[in-house]
Amino acid sequence: MTAHAPAVAIASRAEHVQRITTPGGLEAWLVESYAVPLVALEFAIRGGAAQDPQDKPGLATLLAGTIDEGAGPYDARGFHRAIDDLAIHLGFGADRDAISGHMQTLSRNVDEAFGLLKLALNDARLDKHDVARVRSQLAAELKRDVNDPDAVASKAFREAAFPNHPYGRPVRGDLATIETLTREDLIALRERLFARRDLKIGVVGAIDAQKLSDLLDATFGGLALQNDLAPVAPITLAHVGERRIVDLDVPQSTIRFGRPGITKRDPDYYAAVVANHILGAGTFTSRLFTEVREKRGMAYSVYSHLNEYDECAMLIGAAATKNERAGEAIGVIAEEFKQFAEKGPTEEELDKAKKFLIGSYALRFDTSTKVASQLVNLQLDGFEPSFLDERNGKIAAVMLDDCRRAAKRLLGDGDLLVTVVGKPAGV
Repeated sequence: MTAHAPAVAIASRAEHVQRITTPGGLEAWLVESYAVPLVALEFAIRGGAAQDPQDKPGLATLLAGTIDEGAGPYDARGFHRAIDDLAIHLGFGADRDAISGHMQTLSRNVDEAFGLLKLALNDARLDKHDVARVRSQLAAELKRDVNDPDAVASKAFREAAFPNHPYGRPVRGDLATIETLTREDLIALRERLFARRDLKIGVVGAIDAQKLSDLLDATFGGLALQNDLAPVAPITLAHVGERRIVDLDVPQSTIRFGRPGITKRDPDYYAAVVANHILGAGTFTSRLFTEVREKRGMAYSVYSHLNEYDECAMLIGAAATKNERAGEAIGVIAEEFKQFAEKGPTEEELDKAKKFLIGSYALRFDTSTKVASQLVNLQLDGFEPSFLDERNGKIAAVMLDDCRRAAKRLLGDGDLLVTVVGKPAGV
């Protein structure tokens, strides 16, 4: 599907969110909007790549890639033809902590769309030849990654940051083991993860609560009530202060850096969001961009951002520069972290950051798919719909002392875990 329904224009976003509980006990958040005859659904099932068996990384990604390759009476070609004939967009993905799905359909095809989604979730064939085909596609991507500096840098950073932990394993798998993933492995993982417990659903579009309730029970009601998740231990970013080099014969050094972050539940989180925007997230206005690119011309882009898995909050970033300037670039980044931790932002920087963060928030709601995704993310994070109206107020309430305190907490002594791929000089 090529079109997106525009998000409904409302003064209060939260008051238009209906919390539905179906007769079968499922909960979903719905925003009705009849501006265009489209329905967008997003959902997430907690338990993603972190649930892969230790010796079978990539299993959740392979599962997400195969459950729409034939289901029920349809083989892979027939299933995709059924989707295409009705202009339905249906897809699945896996990240660290969840397997997610999305669906977009014209409202006149909503019954058929939910029916196809039901088949994929409950009756995916997982035929061996389809599993082999998708697995070979993943293997081809992994082979390309071997000589991709960005992929190598991310892998080196992940392994250093999360030693002997599920977060340290690759989401898309490993060349050494990808061919060992079997249909039986996929069935076992599906039985463990696909359940109504921890299922989060967001829907936006031309559908009412009663109709949606009936469709949700028909689609998701056949899933098991309880999942069977392996515990994932909380972890703090490891090896902060170390610099690790992966030798690769390329003219440019690719840099990844990071340190522990602040969770979304922390009272200082929104002050940290503002502080990080000033430091590295404000693309063309951040201090890192100014110092590394504008003043010294060392990198085309450099950034930092706050990232949070279920069991780890981080501040991470990246840059790329000529090999001969790698050491200099890392030094400038580290010094900027140290200076910002010690002195924090200026009043002018604070004011500009807050205006940008508040003004740009509306861009997260300019299509129905984005709205549905926001509804699911809020549920995963444990927030109420009221957060949709409260978020900008939390940004606006950040004062200079708050931002400086959060910067000090976030950046500490300025030490970073740094991984560099290339032939860097001065590191």
